[in-house]
Amino acid sequence: MAGPVIEVRDLVTHYGSRKILDGVDFAVEPGEIRVVMGGSGSGKSTLLRHLLGLHRATSGRIDLLGHDITRISARELRRLRQRMGVSFQGGALFTSMTVGENVALPLREHTRHDEQTIRIITRMKLEVVNLGGFHDLMPSELSGGMIKRAALARAIVMDPQLLFFDEPSAGLDPVAAVELDELILKLRDAMGMSMVVVTHELDSAFKIADRITVLDHGKVLVTGTVEEVHNCESTRVQSLLNRTPRNEQVDAEEYLRRLTEEHYQMKGNWG
Repeated sequence: MAGPVIEVRDLVTHYGSRKILDGVDFAVEPGEIRVVMGGSGSGKSTLLRHLLGLHRATSGRIDLLGHDITRISARELRRLRQRMGVSFQGGALFTSMTVGENVALPLREHTRHDEQTIRIITRMKLEVVNLGGFHDLMPSELSGGMIKRAALARAIVMDPQLLFFDEPSAGLDPVAAVELDELILKLRDAMGMSMVVVTHELDSAFKIADRITVLDHGKVLVTGTVEEVHNCESTRVQSLLNRTPRNEQVDAEEYLRRLTEEHYQMKGNWG
């Protein structure tokens, strides 16, 4: 498609009276790996939930693959999600299913392929993530890195145009994290996917990103290449890159009030 595969314009989100995203503009080009970074409470996870259609924004527009997901019907959104893949932070594999059954699940839910075709596609995707031969194992028999790769195989089993990652390297040892980074780059090059990666792992971000967006308190501080982000003169960006702690005072009563507001806002969004 011509133009960005993702385009977010002036996105604003509240939890109660608290503003979580404050006028975020965000665009991802075809074939790009965009990394989203920021400290705790910066809004990066909220932005990801919006991109997945899991949250309703207060205002703004979100175009995915040419569709404004703030205005389409639930049925249209379900169809659009078939062109998207998500690799969740903890893998989110079903523990009662084998690895192969987990990977095959989207094909069984959303296609009319016969079982033989599903088995072939499933095994091919497991080969892509270097898990050939692990089809019949249970998730409990896998290492942390293998669980992440199995989850990735499930995310790509329907050859999505957009692939989303939530903290892909979280909990992995350095070697497994590097292997996953290499796999992400391999998938982008081999399958031409556009990717959004939410992470706080600096080494991983700098290795895989075409461009990086840094959020802070719901605003975009900077978007640019790795070099441009490194050279950004913003004190807050440099604090994130250099892991400089913030000297902020926490008001306990205000914190509890915000938690209560967020609880009811989340309940309203899901209910």
